[in-house]
Amino acid sequence: MANLTTWGLSATILAPAADILRFAAYHLEAGAQRLYIYLDAENAQAFEALKAHPKVRVQTCDTAWWNKVGNGRPKKHQVRQTMNATHAYNRKAEVDWLIHMDADEFLVSAEPVAEILGTLTSETLAARIRPMEALSGDGTAFKAFVPNGPDRNRIVQDIYPTFGAHLKGGFLSHLAGKVFVRTGLAGVRVQIHNAFQNETMIPTEEQQAGIGLAHMHAKTWDQWHAAYRYRLAQGSYRAELAPNKPRDKGGMSMHDLFQQIEAQDPESGLKAFFDEVCADTPRLRGKLAEHGLLRQANLNLDGLLSTHFPHVSL
Repeated sequence: MANLTTWGLSATILAPAADILRFAAYHLEAGAQRLYIYLDAENAQAFEALKAHPKVRVQTCDTAWWNKVGNGRPKKHQVRQTMNATHAYNRKAEVDWLIHMDADEFLVSAEPVAEILGTLTSETLAARIRPMEALSGDGTAFKAFVPNGPDRNRIVQDIYPTFGAHLKGGFLSHLAGKVFVRTGLAGVRVQIHNAFQNETMIPTEEQQAGIGLAHMHAKTWDQWHAAYRYRLAQGSYRAELAPNKPRDKGGMSMHDLFQQIEAQDPESGLKAFFDEVCADTPRLRGKLAEHGLLRQANLNLDGLLSTHFPHVSL
């Protein structure tokens, strides 16, 4: 009997049209039945291409939009993401499962995502997809995070000898991943890494076998460095985020670490960090493989873009 499980995603995106359409094309190819795309700024080229696709629902988040769904445009992008993800969830359900993602995240699965979700019991209301972080290279190599446990610190320190003591699980960005939520539930609010029903966090089925969240957090040195100041001030390295372990045990947040690196070596400190932690080198691949943490996947983003949006000229 054919698997009838359906899934979709929501995303609030501020990016060039090419990146938006690559993200959409990839997940259409992966089997998404609906994409709810919220453009964080006007992007006519992306809007027209997405609007024409039967499986995509696209919304430009202009002043009229924010006045309709709230009391004006929230200053923090995290709040805008949460509001739009919740809006997408509370539409009339068009799929069985819905996940909120960022435009630099891609679901990678050994089997069709629908088939994997179809194995979950009816009691499962949410399913967590854990991330794998891209190495900076050709975009085909990824590192899995080191899970919590008695050997985590030793493993992270072995892989990243200079900076590992301050990296949570060996990652620059989030370890929490993103969450598929079963649709049709009342009183749901979707946040970036979790979902709540009537203000209570919905329990998640942990790491779905065969699905990973490929996170292109640092595609190149130039791309990472260009995003660095924003992330330090308002994004994934902002000061308010927690350290990798309690501060009284030597813990530091990513914000603290980068501030220290810049104070000690303002000329080349960040590049040294990037080369050890992010760069796709034989040494890093070898260390990740030694600990069973090397993942490989070819996302074929350009090829899928031409397949799903063949008439778009970028």
